[in-house]
Amino acid sequence: MTEDISREKGREDEIQEDIPDMIDDTEDQEIFQDSSSEYDQNSDPSSYSDPEFSDEAKNPDVTNVSSVKRKVSFLDNIKSKISGGPKKDSGTFDKFFDHLTIFKKIPFALLGDRIQARKEKYENLQVQLFQARVPLSYEMYVSNAIFYSVLCCIFGVILGLILSYIVVSVVGLPATLTNLEFSQSTSWILQFKSLFVSFFITVLFAAMIGGATYGLFMLYPGFKAGERKGDIDRHLPYAVTFMYALSKGGMNIIEVFRLLARSEDTYGEVSKEIDAILREMDYFGHDLRTAISNISDITPSERFQDLMQNLLTIIDSGGSIPRYFQDKSDQYLQKSIVDQKGFLETLALLAESYVTAFVAGPLFIIILGVMMAVMGSGSETMVYAIIYAVLPIGSLMFVVMISIITPSESGEPDELPTSLILDHGIPQMPEYLEPVYDEVGELIDETEEKVHERGLYEDLASSKKSLAIRNFLMNPLVPLVDKPLYTLAITLPIAFLSILIPFWLNKGNLYTTTDIVAFIDDYIVLGLFMVIVPLAIFHEVKSHRKKSLEKQFPDFLKKLASTNETGMTLRDSIKLMANSGKGSFGREVHRIWRDIFWGMNVNDSLIRFANRLRTHVIARSMTLITKANESSGDVGEVLLVAARDAASEQAMKRERSMNMMIYIVIIYIAFFVFVGVIYVISTTFLAEMANAGEKMAEAGTQAGGFLGNFDLDAYTRLFMHASLLQGLSSGLMAGAMGEGNVLSGLKHSIVMITIGYLIFTLFV
Repeated sequence: MTEDISREKGREDEIQEDIPDMIDDTEDQEIFQDSSSEYDQNSDPSSYSDPEFSDEAKNPDVTNVSSVKRKVSFLDNIKSKISGGPKKDSGTFDKFFDHLTIFKKIPFALLGDRIQARKEKYENLQVQLFQARVPLSYEMYVSNAIFYSVLCCIFGVILGLILSYIVVSVVGLPATLTNLEFSQSTSWILQFKSLFVSFFITVLFAAMIGGATYGLFMLYPGFKAGERKGDIDRHLPYAVTFMYALSKGGMNIIEVFRLLARSEDTYGEVSKEIDAILREMDYFGHDLRTAISNISDITPSERFQDLMQNLLTIIDSGGSIPRYFQDKSDQYLQKSIVDQKGFLETLALLAESYVTAFVAGPLFIIILGVMMAVMGSGSETMVYAIIYAVLPIGSLMFVVMISIITPSESGEPDELPTSLILDHGIPQMPEYLEPVYDEVGELIDETEEKVHERGLYEDLASSKKSLAIRNFLMNPLVPLVDKPLYTLAITLPIAFLSILIPFWLNKGNLYTTTDIVAFIDDYIVLGLFMVIVPLAIFHEVKSHRKKSLEKQFPDFLKKLASTNETGMTLRDSIKLMANSGKGSFGREVHRIWRDIFWGMNVNDSLIRFANRLRTHVIARSMTLITKANESSGDVGEVLLVAARDAASEQAMKRERSMNMMIYIVIIYIAFFVFVGVIYVISTTFLAEMANAGEKMAEAGTQAGGFLGNFDLDAYTRLFMHASLLQGLSSGLMAGAMGEGNVLSGLKHSIVMITIGYLIFTLFV
């Protein structure tokens, strides 16, 4: 029996190794996904209650053989489907991927046996590879790491030899390299100085490049596992809410897991961990308890491990699974509130640090550097470095830091899949309606019916094109509202031309760098406004609409739950709300009903609604509602749970906005102080220094370096640049802190840049 298991597992490993190499296009991926879905349905644990499986369950060896045979049969089916399907560019494309696969197999063939003999040394790496979902065995991974590290080491030797030749022969070594002194007995070493230097450079480069390659190979699984851990921890509270809502409706825990595993677009890596549990059951014949125990032992997330291990306790004791998920959901909600308070305190600390380090600090250093330069005892390099390097780079670092520590999701969620795919593009003429000509160019096989159908297709295509053009002319700004960054494709070329054309027309009058900078300053500011003002406007329009819809979304779910409790179906509840809804959210509800009225099912209509709004909270809620609706149809409790989830997230966003408002005001005050101090220095101290320098020059007095090369216009221009950069940086920082989005800070940047520019243009 053991030999049968080994033989079948050998076939399984062989096929699994072949299938990834065969999947080389989108069509193959669809075949693989369809086959996997079919296998999941046919491998439902509920089907294991048949007599045949019951007999197998009496004998563990038979069960193992049966489960492995089922998996081998499944993989064979996929392989035959892929190999038998049509290929695109089957010649060159397949050979290219075959060559790539060889690069992985060669190191394994050379070093695999040696690595396997030292299996205990790589136990931790095996766990990390699984946690990171790296589709390679530890033997192949380590073999590739060693092999390519050696190749990189050889490359480092060659590079070191080339560099050694350049240093020793072309550039030449200095007479003294170190302060070491050699006695007469060891002075012979100096005769081989060039050899020692060359050897040192070569070894250093070989060790650095080879060691860095091996280190990156060994660190990558841990880094990837850490990324997955963060994603699991971030999505776990919402996944628990999902499981609670569905189990509350009476769904079996295994079915809940299956629905969660198919919701990867919404729940990310949590769905993959649950899918791993299902694979343990479907492919290897483990029961639910064993599968949960196996995956929870090697998951990268301690929170997921705790959740699953406590679930095992509930299963063993016969406790209420819905009640357990409810308690966990409340626990995660309270933990989210505590984490939110800690995060806001961290943001407050960052805001105070930013004001101190990149507003007050640079202001003091700029004043000190200018005074020293004016007195002839310092250099302007420090001032230039502070203004043009420290301010923008430091602010960028703070913005990146805030983005990293922000616990909420960023960007837009992926579109959710629908069972019905609507193609609104221009229809293609079917081949059987295409006109066919004979050898002399005359039409053949033409019938009135064929001509009529062809005319209908042509009319439809023409109407589609006309409708698309009309919709664009009626709402030409809709694409820019949906994707504000698209404005850069228009504004960047215009801004570039607005700077280049005036410079090109007046370049004959610009002789020095100072003249060029003085001339294009205003045009650069104008170009900057051309870029950021449209971007800020369209982003704020989209952001305002998104916030308005999210604000009304919890009430929408509560109303659906209330009408559902009266006995109305979800379809009738949506119809009732569509007739009474007003405003932008009411129009969206009406669009949901319009989809239903024209024949689309309720689930697809709700998913299309989520895909139009593209927010995380709505995507999660619609996933939860549609899964519950397609499984049981009892969505009353699910709607209440989704409403609570959406309301809690809105409450946390409002709390962040209110708490951060004071620090946004502090950033504004700090900017006004920065600009005010620089304005006073420019109009008083520097102006007096300039007058003193002119009087000394008229009197013919020689004062050495004191006021010798003082240029008031140059310093004024430098201070204006400092104000503009400080305004841009402070605005972006305010947006990252207050709303968690850098683009939301553009409106603050526009206000600050305008104030700084007007002060130095009108009053200095």
